[in-house]
Amino acid sequence: MADLPNYVVACLHTGRLAFLAILVAAGIVLQILACALYNNWWPMLTVLMYIVLPMPLLFFMGSDNSFFDGGTENSWVDFTKFLTGASAVGSIAIPVILKHANVIGWGALAMELSSFFVFVLAIVCYIFINDDNSGYSSF
Repeated sequence: MADLPNYVVACLHTGRLAFLAILVAAGIVLQILACALYNNWWPMLTVLMYIVLPMPLLFFMGSDNSFFDGGTENSWVDFTKFLTGASAVGSIAIPVILKHANVIGWGALAMELSSFFVFVLAIVCYIFINDDNSGYSSF
């Protein structure tokens, strides 16, 4: 993209950002519709896992782990990956457990899981968008 004018490159980056915003908005709409259409607000428990999901990365990945090394070189990184994975599994498990207990219906379960996968798609797209070597960084 070195041969494109700067305003075209800026427009392309703005389009990518708009696409990510649309994906996140669609995930939020699906989350709210799963509760509102079936008049049951128990599926909103999944929002707690969405809030907890990035916390291990925010707390442990940005710090210098040389002070906390106990024996292995990547112990805090492994712990962070474990907590993030447990939160991601919880995001899927909460609606499935609610359906198993007959608290929510099949439609709410489908909307909850589709909301989760839309959020995952947004995260994957964000990673791919920031993976190029255009000089932009996420931090």
